Amino acid sequence: MRTLDGVGSTPRSGVGTARWYRPEADLTLPDRPAPESVDVDTELARYESARDAVREALREARDRTAERVGEEEAAVFEAHEGFLDDPTIIEDVEAAIRDGTPAPHAVADRFGEAVAQFEGMEGRMAERADDLRDVRDRLLRALLGADGGEGGQAVTDLAALPDGTVLLAERLTPSDTATLDPDAVAGIATIEGGRTSHAAIIARSLAIPAVVGVGAELDSVADGETVLVDGEAGKVVVDPDEDLRAAAREAGPEAIRDRVETIDGRSVEVATNVGGEAELAPAAERGADGIGLFRTEFLFVDREAPPTEDEQYEAVTAALSAFSDDRVVVRTLDVGGDKPVPYLDLPDEPNPFLGRRGIRLSLDEHADLFETQLRALLRAAATEDGDGLAVMFPLVTRVEEVERAVARVEAVADDLTSEGVDHAVPELGAMVETPAAAFLADALAERLDFLSVGTNDLAQYVMAADRGNDAVADYHDPLHPAVLRALDRTTAAVEGTDAWVGMCGEMAGDPALTELLVGLGFDELSMSAVTVPDVKRRVREVDADAARSLAADALACETRSEVLDVLGLDDRAA
Repeated sequence: MRTLDGVGSTPRSGVGTARWYRPEADLTLPDRPAPESVDVDTELARYESARDAVREALREARDRTAERVGEEEAAVFEAHEGFLDDPTIIEDVEAAIRDGTPAPHAVADRFGEAVAQFEGMEGRMAERADDLRDVRDRLLRALLGADGGEGGQAVTDLAALPDGTVLLAERLTPSDTATLDPDAVAGIATIEGGRTSHAAIIARSLAIPAVVGVGAELDSVADGETVLVDGEAGKVVVDPDEDLRAAAREAGPEAIRDRVETIDGRSVEVATNVGGEAELAPAAERGADGIGLFRTEFLFVDREAPPTEDEQYEAVTAALSAFSDDRVVVRTLDVGGDKPVPYLDLPDEPNPFLGRRGIRLSLDEHADLFETQLRALLRAAATEDGDGLAVMFPLVTRVEEVERAVARVEAVADDLTSEGVDHAVPELGAMVETPAAAFLADALAERLDFLSVGTNDLAQYVMAADRGNDAVADYHDPLHPAVLRALDRTTAAVEGTDAWVGMCGEMAGDPALTELLVGLGFDELSMSAVTVPDVKRRVREVDADAARSLAADALACETRSEVLDVLGLDDRAA
């Protein structure tokens, strides 16, 4: 028995039979011919045909991932299509072909340069190299005929691996990972890769145990060996003893159906974030106490016109039905910034994260879409399960925005009344994603039923670090003292009022931070469904008084390293 160390990606364990995946074996380029022997027109046509085939395959992968995993995870394939159609890359490849380079070699050369540039960077930027590899390899398979004519799919059928497979690879691309059957794959281990790569994020969403970045030692594992993947400890155990095998074969943490309390009786709601109907049943199975963030953007993508009032009504009522005894928090349309919707003709801005997005668009340019959405929501609130509906407004920075939004809700309610349409006004809340909202939390709580902190954007705006810019990933840190103090200001503003306060950012789903968040005063934590059982279990172990003391110590810190020391955590990725 021997143990290899890596980076835990999915906090689950699994044991099975090792099987190596080496797609690079399908991508061996033929010898490069003399430039004068290359038929330029033929090679340009081959390149264009390959791009068309890969574009279709990417769109199929996007739709498949959205259905199986979720809209947010599926968005990576839209970025891949952007690489495929990047004018600079296209120009460089076509220029190389015109100089006498065959299309496969031109693609390998140009994408190889881009991959090397990303790999030379640090943190999350380096992990984006996998996205470029995904597009490159699809193009090469299409050009080399190694795809069986299916637009860049690997010869190895990753969707049909034998039950109990532990998949080993140098690295996995997002499309590789999205193809896997979580019921068949017992675990994943890779030589390269990081916890925040898109492939790792998809593996977590599929609840497949995963350890990445094991290093060259993983090559010592042979096909057919029994391997245990411990995605919590970040370890790969070769030929584990029977005790370890038995522990890993357990079905993972059992779902806790009941609501949970701390040791001293403080109730904490543990909900889930969803982006589509396919995510409802898995979230319920994992014991989520309702939905803390229902992203409505998924209703607006992959279509040529906005969804109708009835389509939105049906989507929301489906969520209410799936969680009939729980709260369902629906975020009104949040587009702009990193969430473009082509047919909405959003403004082209030099810094869209600081421009027209979220509630700003809903109150102005897209007031008609906002009204249609509110009509659907108020109708849904009057259904049998509708008393659990709550609605929150994104990117609030002004009290006036909340007042205008609430006035729109009241006006829509009046219209429905005059039309004789059944409706009800749900709980209303705002997302705290900006320093402005945190500073105004007391005024917002006076006007609303709840506040919900989106830590991904809050960290971005507090730290002036674009969360999509990997070059400043180290600054995008929810454990920075400035971010913690913004969280504390928000929860303190709600204390003593009738409003409740939740969190729906990625921070909420980290069991290592549950005690801190309870101590800061959060009533609700909402997360990816895969981590719901772990966070519920952790809540039950927390003493609320001790948690408040821990939070006070963390708030007194001046640096991130001091916060980590207080929390008893090793240095970790932001």
